[in-house]
Amino acid sequence: MTKDLTRGKPLSLIVGFAVPVLLGMLFQQFYNLVDTMIVGKILGPDALAAVGSTGSLSFMIIGFCSGVCSGFSIPMSQAFGAQDEKALKKYIGNCFWLCAGFAVVMAVATGLLCRPILQLMKTPEDILEDAYGYIVIIFWGIPVIYLYNMLSGMIRSVGDSKTPVLFLAIASVLNIILDVVLITVIPLGVAGAAVATVIAQGVSGISCLFYIRKKFPILQPERSQWHPDKLYAMKLCAMGIPMGLQYSVTAIGSVILQSAVNSLGTLYVASVTAGSKLSLIFCCPFDALGATIATYGGQNIGAGKVERIREGVKVCMLLGSVYSVMALGLFFLAGSRLALLFVDGENARIITNARMFLVYNSLFYIPLTAVNVYRFVIQGIGYSQVAILAGVFEMAARAAVGLVFVPMIGFTAACVASPAAWIAADLFLIPTYLHYMKKLGGKRDVRTGGSWRQVRKRNRSGKRQTAG
Repeated sequence: MTKDLTRGKPLSLIVGFAVPVLLGMLFQQFYNLVDTMIVGKILGPDALAAVGSTGSLSFMIIGFCSGVCSGFSIPMSQAFGAQDEKALKKYIGNCFWLCAGFAVVMAVATGLLCRPILQLMKTPEDILEDAYGYIVIIFWGIPVIYLYNMLSGMIRSVGDSKTPVLFLAIASVLNIILDVVLITVIPLGVAGAAVATVIAQGVSGISCLFYIRKKFPILQPERSQWHPDKLYAMKLCAMGIPMGLQYSVTAIGSVILQSAVNSLGTLYVASVTAGSKLSLIFCCPFDALGATIATYGGQNIGAGKVERIREGVKVCMLLGSVYSVMALGLFFLAGSRLALLFVDGENARIITNARMFLVYNSLFYIPLTAVNVYRFVIQGIGYSQVAILAGVFEMAARAAVGLVFVPMIGFTAACVASPAAWIAADLFLIPTYLHYMKKLGGKRDVRTGGSWRQVRKRNRSGKRQTAG
C-alpha cells in the first residue's frame, strides 16, 4: 500500500500522487461549498454573510491544525524514504500524544474567545449571532479535525494518497444529507451547517483510523514505541509548529482584511464570501501540488536524491502554470454564472462583485503556484522554521491592503489583497529555495553529510585501507 517516490519519472509520480490528493481536497471543499450554497439559497444573503465573516478566523485556527499535522508528516516521510521503520513508528507514537494535547487546548481556548474576536473584527451586528453560532461549533470540533489531518498525513507520508479520498467522499455525501436535515427539516439555521461539517470530518477521521489498523502494519507502533520521547517530539514540533504558525500568521492578515471588508457592509461581505468559496475550490490544485512536493521532497531528501527534487519542482510549476491559464479563462467567461450557486439572480450586485473578485485573483494564479510549490518543498527538505517567514510577508501585504487601501478604494482593493500577498511571499520563497538547493551542493548525499563526489572518495579510500 506504500509508494516510493524516490524512483521513477518525476512527472508520472507527481501526477499519480497529486490527483488523489486533489480529489480529497475537492471533496473536502465540496461539502464546505454545499454548506454555503444551502445557507445562501435557503437562509438568504444575511446568513451567507454570517458564515463568510468567519472565514478568515476559521482559516487562522483550522489552518494551524492542518499545518501542524502536515509538518508532523514530514519526519515520517523522511524516515520512510531512508527505510528506517523504527524511527517512523516512533514518530507516529509521539505524533498521537502531541495532536491530542494540541486539540484539547485549542478547542477550549477558541471556544471561549471566538465571540470577543468576532466583535474585534467589526462583524456587523445583524449577522453577529449567526456568525458566532456557526464558528463556535466548528471550533468545538477541532479534535476531529486533528484526527483526520493527522491520520491522512501518516498515510500520505508512506506514499498512499488515494485512501483518504475514499473516506472524504463518504463524508461529503454524509455532510450533504446532514445539511438538508439540520437546516431544512430540523431548523438549526447556520449552526446546522457547522454540525454537519464536524460530524462528516469525524467520520472521515475514524475511517482512516480503522483502515490503518487493518492495512498498514508499518504505521502501527509497538508498545514501547508509544512512549513519549523528547527527541522525537522535539523533531516533530520543529517541523509541525512552524508550518502551523505559517498558516496562522498568514491568516492574521486575512483577519485584518476581513475586518476592513466587514466595515463596507453586509452586501460586500456576501460578495467576498461567494468569491472566496469558489476560489477555494479552484485553488485546490495548487494545494495538492504543495502537499505532493512536500512528501516527494521529504522522501527524496531522506534517500539523499537532491537532484530529483529540482526536477519535481519544475514539473509542479509547469502543471500549476498550465492550470492557472485555464482557470483565468473560465472565470472571465463564466464567473457570473458560478456566483449564482450562492445567491439568486436578483442579487445582481453580489454576482458582479463575486465575478470581479474571481477574475482579479485568477490573474495571479501563477504566483500562487510558486507560493505553494516553493514553500512546501522548503518544508519537505527540512526547513520549516524558515518557510514561516513567507507567511509573515503574506500577512504584511494583506494587512497593508486592509488597513490602507480598502478604506481608500473600497471593494476593488479587497480583490487584489491576496495577489499582493502571493507576490510578497514569492519575493522571499524563490531566493530562499535557490539558496538551500545551492547549500545542499547540487547532487548531495544528505544521509552522509557530503557531496556524492566526497562520498565516493571516502569509499575508495576505505577500500584501499582494507586492501592494505
